[in-house]
Amino acid sequence: MTIQVHDQALRLAARYGLPIDEVLIAASALNAGCTTLWSEDFQDGQILDGRLLIRNPFT
Repeated sequence: MTIQVHDQALRLAARYGLPIDEVLIAASALNAGCTTLWSEDFQDGQILDGRLLIRNPFT
């Protein structure tokens, strides 16, 4: 983890009201250039930071 990922996670947590442990995963995905994150911990179809689509594999 980098300082940039940590800072982005803090911004995501504040903006979306999500727990820091969950947004750290999302911030890491954004940092890696991912456009889709498969996770059951977020709302399916949610778009974080205008560029990361959340998909729930169980829906």
